[in-house]
Amino acid sequence: MTVLATETMTAEQMIKIAREQVDAFNASDWERLEAGLTPDSRYHELATQRKVESPEQIVELFKGWKSAFPDGAGTVTSAVSNGNQVALEVTWKGTHSGPLET
Repeated sequence: MTVLATETMTAEQMIKIAREQVDAFNASDWERLEAGLTPDSRYHELATQRKVESPEQIVELFKGWKSAFPDGAGTVTSAVSNGNQVALEVTWKGTHSGPLET
């Protein structure tokens, strides 16, 4: 999907882009994951309170989770969009068999 910078994305388009990030994580496709992020992307983990603020930092954080849970995969269970923000509810499953950075 290509959206020109002058176009306003619909909520559905934004949610599709956000879901693609979960799909890229599931496939360990770090290039695809980073390609879907804007330079001002931010990621906030509510459970750990970790916050990162660049595509590179987001990819590194996700790589850490995949290292700890090599078979880890997410399933999007719900999604909402408001303005220029999207929130996903994701159910994660995986076997903890690697080092977990804290």
